[in-house]
Amino acid sequence: MGNIDRGIRVIVAIVIAALYFTGTLTGTLGIILLVLAGVFVLTSFVSFCPLYTLIGASTCPVEKTEG
Repeated sequence: MGNIDRGIRVIVAIVIAALYFTGTLTGTLGIILLVLAGVFVLTSFVSFCPLYTLIGASTCPVEKTEG
């Protein structure tokens, strides 16, 4: 997972948490989005997204090899 992807996930999680705790997001939708925000933070800290492996995606920059 690339740094930009990790940063975006953390920012989205902060926004969702702020909306939930200020009462803008409520009910079932609010709880679902709060759990999603937790998943975003967790995957950002471990730099691994299981969904990316399932679909074969990667946001990690490709290292150039010499030769």
